Amino acid sequence: QVQLVESGGGLVQAGGSLRLSCAASGSISSINAMSWYRQAPGKQRELVATITSGSTTNYADSVKGRFTISRDNAKNTMYLQMNSLKPEDTAVYYCNADLRRRSGFSNIYWGQGTQVTVSS
Repeated sequence: QVQLVESGGGLVQAGGSLRLSCAASGSISSINAMSWYRQAPGKQRELVATITSGSTTNYADSVKGRFTISRDNAKNTMYLQMNSLKPEDTAVYYCNADLRRRSGFSNIYWGQGTQVTVSS
């Protein structure tokens, strides 16, 4: 079995910072791209940032310059440093990983989500 577990969400005032973590565990052979998505109430889930196995990154325009995605391959863990938070960043944040299991099976896995609430 493979699990992705997010942590680090919470309530913060506008202008503040949070750091999210996503830890992958289980029978993992390798992890390719990892991503953060978010879903606000009444809205579709949207891609926030992606990082490849070689640490190439991409960001949604709405978070460029404020959010930084990173990963620690030795720990199978991904991070999202969120600075200068705005009320519109309020959402449930999900991590996503394209990984290969030791069995050779590859699939996309999702975490359960962590709530981020930014008050004005």
